[in-house]
Amino acid sequence: MSAPLHTLGVAGAARALAEREVSSVELTTALLARAEAQSALGAFLHLDREAALAAAAAADAARAAGQATVLTGVPIAHKDIFVTADMPTTAGSKMLAGYRSPFDATVVARLKTAGTVSLGKLNCDEFAMGSANENSAYFPAKNPWDTGRVPGGSSGGSAVAVAARLLPGVTGTDTGGSIRQPASFTGITGIKPTYGVCSRYGMIAFASSLDQAGPMARSAEDCALLLSAMSGFDERDATSAQRPPQDFHAQMLAAREGATAAKPLQGLRIGLPREFFPAVLAADVDGAVRGALAELEKLGATLVDVSLPRTELSIPVYYIIAPAEASSNLSRFDGVKFGHRAARYDDLLDMYKKSRAEGFGAEVKRRIMIGTYVLSHGYYDAYYLQAQKLRRMIADDFQRCFQQCDVIAGPVAPTVAWPLHAQDADPLQAYLADIFTLPASLAGLPGMSVPAGTGANGLPVGLQLIGNYFAEGTLLHAAHALQQATDWHAQAPAGV
Repeated sequence: MSAPLHTLGVAGAARALAEREVSSVELTTALLARAEAQSALGAFLHLDREAALAAAAAADAARAAGQATVLTGVPIAHKDIFVTADMPTTAGSKMLAGYRSPFDATVVARLKTAGTVSLGKLNCDEFAMGSANENSAYFPAKNPWDTGRVPGGSSGGSAVAVAARLLPGVTGTDTGGSIRQPASFTGITGIKPTYGVCSRYGMIAFASSLDQAGPMARSAEDCALLLSAMSGFDERDATSAQRPPQDFHAQMLAAREGATAAKPLQGLRIGLPREFFPAVLAADVDGAVRGALAELEKLGATLVDVSLPRTELSIPVYYIIAPAEASSNLSRFDGVKFGHRAARYDDLLDMYKKSRAEGFGAEVKRRIMIGTYVLSHGYYDAYYLQAQKLRRMIADDFQRCFQQCDVIAGPVAPTVAWPLHAQDADPLQAYLADIFTLPASLAGLPGMSVPAGTGANGLPVGLQLIGNYFAEGTLLHAAHALQQATDWHAQAPAGV
């Protein structure tokens, strides 16, 4: 091949493997070497060379036997929030240091069945709580566009792996923006599907009514291929959507029907919530997003003014509901059956206290305390119950918008990636940075981040697209059309 192997995306790698231009072993070997050489970026928490090469060899054998699928032999890696039987799973926390699951998460198992080759586990904020990947108990991931800046979180290691061309595609999770925000900060594509499209079985829970798995990759086409393999109904997950298997790649392409080649988005109505373009939005982000919207107009889309009046309420609503669920979910980590146990303690209660104090980081403790408070007697009605009522109102606002448009668009984050440790003294600033991603999460809607050029200091900016329930094909189609007309998604950090 003329192009370096690490420059291949998921679709490109799949085509090269199908045409026998490269073997999975060759591709995997090259990416392992690259991951090892770029270890200072902090993308991986666990890299398994031996297992990856064995899986690559098995993929090549399956292809030789005529048993290959589209993704057979394509290297990926998983956010360390998905349990894996053959590798440790820590959720970025010392609480689970050295833990090995007896089974694979459904998302992991489905991608394995599809023939992908896993190189390891990717760094993340502890228990997926964070917007910078600085809450990892081990080390922060660094943005390859500027290693003095954060890559976003909580799926920061996943974003770094794709942006630095360590892998063509990866898995991530999104509770309040943890796929979309790091995708925006690192110039890649990421999609959070409708809540329930991907099974949560084997995904270590943060906030069960919000957590959702999704792919992160170079392009919309890459994401469509991965999402098709990792999604689908799972009877082991009570919140899994009971829908037949979906071919999102085919949906993405089929959405072009009725449009012309020059105007592939003809007839698509894109809503612009006035609340998504406040005066406080950084000028460089605003300019990049509006530039991407102008490109969508050139492709035939119509821009429509809409309103999401409760946007600013999404922050207090989310930071009541998510910590409340975290408080409940993380109660299982008590030092008894699994996880960290304090070496010295006086009695059972003392063991609980010391184990949790030692095992959890500062941000996790903060959210557990917030969640426990809002669920406590005397405060449940005033905080948690009211937040749930507002959550329904936020979802209703979206439905009113979708009577006027097919897709909602706006920024992913108010700024480009900020410097490492810039928000250590004021965690609230990181919470406020989630303003544009939280509404769709609270409503359970699909949303994605698509590269939209660069802002200050040449740092990436993402365009957020939000669709109605189960409209992933429409989002992917709009993103794919934009990426066919621009090269923002193909841009890479210097030296990559």
